[in-house]
Amino acid sequence: MEPVVLLPGMMCDARLWWPQLCDLSRDRAVHLGPLTTADRVSDLAVEILAAAPDQFALAGLAMGGNVAMEVIRRAPDRVTRIALLDTNPLPETPSVAAGREPQIARVRAGRLDEVIREEAKPNYFAPGPRRAEILDLAMDMALGLGGEVFVAQSRAMQRRLDQQATLRRIAVPALVLCGEHDQVNPVRRHELMADLIPHSELVVVADAGHFPTLEQPEATTWALRHWLES
Repeated sequence: MEPVVLLPGMMCDARLWWPQLCDLSRDRAVHLGPLTTADRVSDLAVEILAAAPDQFALAGLAMGGNVAMEVIRRAPDRVTRIALLDTNPLPETPSVAAGREPQIARVRAGRLDEVIREEAKPNYFAPGPRRAEILDLAMDMALGLGGEVFVAQSRAMQRRLDQQATLRRIAVPALVLCGEHDQVNPVRRHELMADLIPHSELVVVADAGHFPTLEQPEATTWALRHWLES
């Protein structure tokens, strides 16, 4: 049974994957790849590959998905299967890239909590009683990582590559998953990804937004288990 490497989203730590870590680790090795040491997706991918087993299943959410695509682009022979959750294969648009600059300036001025509170706004998440709880967790993860990580990850996202050609070349079992209410990377973007990847499976998680791993953990874990066992 191959190990699985999980890659978190921007300004997130292992807690983004906590329900899945608890479930999957019962019967396989689970590794978390932190994305906190470089300001380029390519450099982060190199570091993930250096620390990962020789062969592994790979799942990434949001920014983690961007790094996962770069990992399989660089080392397709090492990735046995791939899951891309609530992510985007396209390069950052000039307007979004420019919009990161005032955020970076505010974070460098010591206002990380203010920037994250605005960025991780409640409409990232599906309506429901746990929305405030998940927003508080997102804040806690981000503030724990700190301003330097925010700046480095913002630069990495600004510089990311167009990975559509990478998706067309994927030849291993692939899961494309997103929350139905994800306004950051909406369903139609995941439909594009599923169309590009040969023989992929698309799963849209009901009553979830940008963090389906936390918003609907049972449905997300079931989809990941099905992908790992297919």
